[in-house]
Amino acid sequence: MDKSKIKKVVLAYSGGLDTSIIIPWLKENYNNCEVIAVSGNVGQADELEGLEEKALKTGASKLYVLDLTDDYVDNYIIPTMQAGAVYEEYLLGTSHARPCIAKGLVEIALKENADAICHGCTGKGNDQVRFELAIKHFAPNMPIIAPWREWDIKSRDEEIDYAEAHNVPLKINRETNYSKDKNLWHLSHEGLDLEDTGNEPQYEKPGFLEMGVSPLKAPDEPTYITLDFDQGKPVKLNGEAMSAKEIIWWA
Repeated sequence: MDKSKIKKVVLAYSGGLDTSIIIPWLKENYNNCEVIAVSGNVGQADELEGLEEKALKTGASKLYVLDLTDDYVDNYIIPTMQAGAVYEEYLLGTSHARPCIAKGLVEIALKENADAICHGCTGKGNDQVRFELAIKHFAPNMPIIAPWREWDIKSRDEEIDYAEAHNVPLKINRETNYSKDKNLWHLSHEGLDLEDTGNEPQYEKPGFLEMGVSPLKAPDEPTYITLDFDQGKPVKLNGEAMSAKEIIWWA
């Protein structure tokens, strides 16, 4: 890639640690290019609050927040559930949101006449493949920048060092430095104590669970619901007609 030709970059932006420091890194390493941040709303709710202010303060020229929730539910979640799709014996959560988000990234990149698309996936995992295959499907000739395959940063602690040196505001600190991915279907965590499978889950720790409560705090009485399906797609909750997205939100 000829870096001198990269004047405008569309960045997949979550506001997390990785993508927060990528904005100043891109400007440092790609000729002070314009960075347009794009966040795909796939149901991460409160994580979108304050995102525009943060992106602009960090150096982005603008932020797009794309409402992808209907597309995500109807064209990714429901079809994979109908197919019984699993990966290495666990259900899909993060993975089937990636092509949905990537499609939105391409739409903005083409609209803005961007020279490249950038993502914050590590250079050793599956996420880079999910994003890049989807991007190449919708924009075969679009260059892709993956900082984790270029920079010298080797850990999340070093990322925090970089953020502090560049006055990048963060929602986490070194004690809460989990890597999280949240959407309306699931929430995944990795890092810190979770890396040792011998550790007992800290279900009672404040903030540890975000989408539910521990068994000790759950109601003593069960709640019963009824779901109606049409050709494998949920259409009613307790007899009331709802979209699949509304049913998932309620749950």
